Order: sequence, then C-alpha cells, then structure tokens
Amino acid sequence: MSRDISEILDGWDFEPGDVQVRIVAGEDGRDKIQLRLELGLLQMELDGRPDGKRPEGRESWLDYYRDVQQAHDAAHLESSPFRLDAIACERLLREGIQYYHRYLSFWRLQRYELCARDTNRNLRLFRFVRAYARTEEEKRRFDQWRPYVTMMHTRAVATPLVEIGLLDAALKAIEAGIRGIETFLRDYQQADNADQCQELTQLREWREEVAASVVKRLPPREPGPTPEPSNPVDLLRRELAEAVADERYEDAARLRDEIQRLA
Repeated sequence: MSRDISEILDGWDFEPGDVQVRIVAGEDGRDKIQLRLELGLLQMELDGRPDGKRPEGRESWLDYYRDVQQAHDAAHLESSPFRLDAIACERLLREGIQYYHRYLSFWRLQRYELCARDTNRNLRLFRFVRAYARTEEEKRRFDQWRPYVTMMHTRAVATPLVEIGLLDAALKAIEAGIRGIETFLRDYQQADNADQCQELTQLREWREEVAASVVKRLPPREPGPTPEPSNPVDLLRRELAEAVADERYEDAARLRDEIQRLA
C-alpha cells in the first residue's frame, strides 16, 4: 500500500483563513475527522483521545494523572500533596492541543454537542493543572487559554438553544460563560481590564442580542410550560439542545444521530 497521501488530498485544496474539515469512514469501521492543513491533514478519532492512543491504559493523560493524584493523596494524608512534574505538564499540554484541533473541527461541522464536550474537557484540564502544578508559570501556561475555551464552550452550548428558540435557556448559558471569564479576570487581578478581554466582550454583545430577541419575540409567550413540538425531529432537536446545556454529551451525540436518521 502506498504511503503517499496525494490521492487523499486531491481535489481538497487548502484555503488560507478557512477551517476545512470533513468526516470520512475509517478502515476500522469508525468515522474519522480530517482537518486540512497547508502541507497535509490531521486525522482524529471522534471519541476518546483524538489520536486514538490510550496512555497507560487510560483514555487520556488527564485521566491517568487524575488517578495518580487521587491514589497519592489518599496514601499520603499527612505528607505533601501530589504535584505535576515538568514531564506531566508537557504531556498534558500536548494532549490539550489535540483536543483543541478537534473541538475547532466540531465547531466548523456544527457538531455543537461534541464541541461542548471537548471544550468542557479542556476546562477540566485547566482546573486540574491549577490545582496540582508546581509553579505559577506552569499554571499560567495552561490557564491563559481559559477565556477563549470558556467562550467556545459557551457558544457550543448556547448556539443550538438559540437555533430552536429556547432563548431563556441560551441566556442562562451565556451568563454562565460571562461569569466564568469574569472569574478568570479576578483570579489574575485583571477585573479592571475587562473591557480589553475580547472573549468577554463578544459574549456580552451576544447576550444583548439574544436578550433583545427575547423582548421582541411575538406573540408573547403565555404563562405556563412551553408547548411540546409536534414534529418528532423538532422534539429531538429540543432534547438535543437541552442535553448539551445539561452537559449530557453522550445523550446529545445519540440524539444527533437520530435526527440525522430521520431528517
């Protein structure tokens, strides 16, 4: 078998400034994500670690080091707590970049539930490193990306809610994202510079747009529970949006597959 990837790239020209991504059938029977780069492509699994590896038998290095941390601290109640060394931090950083490429691909594909899953995963990574890295420099190496990933997570959660008209729920998700970035700024004594945070500005502007849509919505909603949609696909879309908002990503992926089957 030839290892030349020219045939794979044939007809799929690189476009600077555009995120070009597609889903293809893998030879192992599982779908793969392909992200076009100027000199080739990245191929990623849809689930688990993007490169398909299982370090030390775990789904990811994050899962491995979390297990090590829990075992260490349980066995050393009276001694120093667990700390991530430089090798661990480097592994976690490189792994986080893999998830970045994948959630960016999911966003471009409008697979919002999977984008939300992966952005949530990297936010958990940042929390773990903040708790157990040895130095402030190591913590900031990860945590500097918290506003951006928070914004992307918020958009992945709220966008499907906006699309199906659940504006009140979308506003709650946007407010949560705004609070998350404001917390970041307070953590680093940057609250006075909030207007200079692009991610926060974007979410605040989006909040105003969605709030204005709520005010203008006609006819006004009658008191009481929201009527259930009569179309099965519309019902599934609503369940999908609610599953994403509740961070039930496996349910959301299942619902997405069912919508695609019925649509």
